[in-house]
Amino acid sequence: MQKITKRQKEILQFIYNSYKDKGFPPDFGEFREKLNISSNQAILDHLGSLEKKGFILREEKAARGIKIRPLGYKTLKVNPLFPTLGTSYAGTFTETIEIQGNWAPASGHVQKLEEETFLIKISGDSMINAGILEGDHLLVKSQKEFVSGDIVLAQTPEGTTVKRFISQDSPPYLYLKPENPKHKIILFTSEVEMQGKIIGKFEKGIISSLSQGRFI
Repeated sequence: MQKITKRQKEILQFIYNSYKDKGFPPDFGEFREKLNISSNQAILDHLGSLEKKGFILREEKAARGIKIRPLGYKTLKVNPLFPTLGTSYAGTFTETIEIQGNWAPASGHVQKLEEETFLIKISGDSMINAGILEGDHLLVKSQKEFVSGDIVLAQTPEGTTVKRFISQDSPPYLYLKPENPKHKIILFTSEVEMQGKIIGKFEKGIISSLSQGRFI
């Protein structure tokens, strides 16, 4: 594990507290005021060291583009925080809008999850036979490769939906399958894009995993 200095850990803790309390990382003014750092360049130097050691990840084009990486959470001995990116219908497509300032801590047993994970809230009943109900929060892992049977978050120009991805050798070949007979399948077109795989259901800080393709 990379060594972290006392000052670097103080900065890392400040970033975590800002996410937890406000929903976003601190800006330069907050760094200078709360941590008594003299200049923006000094802040950049500290953040650069934290990024080089693998504690954080910075997005150059993002306004407050600092993310805490798994090693950072482990160093602080705190549970990871996941952003909620809006509501997705388990039914027809609907727009998903990022909700700023809405982050949820997860229990310690999910510390090893990949960084590119986020939460969505479910509205609708098309996935009830997979144990996904109205109001559930699902943990999504961003990825590009999927296998038939995966439950996925899919997007079109009209918005997003949660369905089971099906790939087979006979027509209709590729489609998104609801887990409720009252709803119809959604055929794949060039406009359908799968954004991530559903890897867990989130409730009170605990993430339950799929068992035989459904949540118990």
